Amino acid sequence: MASLKTLTKSFAGWVICCCCCLPLLLSSPLPLRGPGLASTAHHACRLRKINFQQPYIRNRTYTLAKMARVSDQDTDNRLIGQQLYANVKENNRCYMMKRIVEIVVTDVLLTKVKDQYPYVEEVAQFFASLNSELSRCKFSGNREHIERNLEELKSKMKQLGENGKTKAIGELDLLFDYTENACTDAPKKGGNKKKN
Repeated sequence: MASLKTLTKSFAGWVICCCCCLPLLLSSPLPLRGPGLASTAHHACRLRKINFQQPYIRNRTYTLAKMARVSDQDTDNRLIGQQLYANVKENNRCYMMKRIVEIVVTDVLLTKVKDQYPYVEEVAQFFASLNSELSRCKFSGNREHIERNLEELKSKMKQLGENGKTKAIGELDLLFDYTENACTDAPKKGGNKKKN
């Protein structure tokens, strides 16, 4: 009889363990080995499409960009455009956009300009949250072209002075679109798509 009680308790323990632990084990990803490691890195450079489908933040970003473009006196230069991808492999484009978002948030949106325009803090928080989600996104292969293109962007912004910040804010809609295009897998819909 004692052994039956022990067996029953033991069986109940196994049932509870199986019911609670098995779904967790089945839903957690298995570590990849060898060539599969690239897909882990690729996955780290992906954002969910839903991040870009929030009408509220899209409208705030586009409105802010439109307001800043009115003050932008330089129509010859563009900060956000296809030139950013010169000699950068397609699988590194999301990493590239992550770095550009970091520059724009730190060097532009979190400076004195936040007092000059509405919605700056909300838009900065949105882009900072995207960067947080991309924290494990790393480049693959050669970093030289990425760094050169980033230096050109920073140099152009510095050369333009205060108007460089205005231009960066005026191109937030492009930053939004380019980040969405580079970092999500789903087909792109909605928004004012601008090509360069």
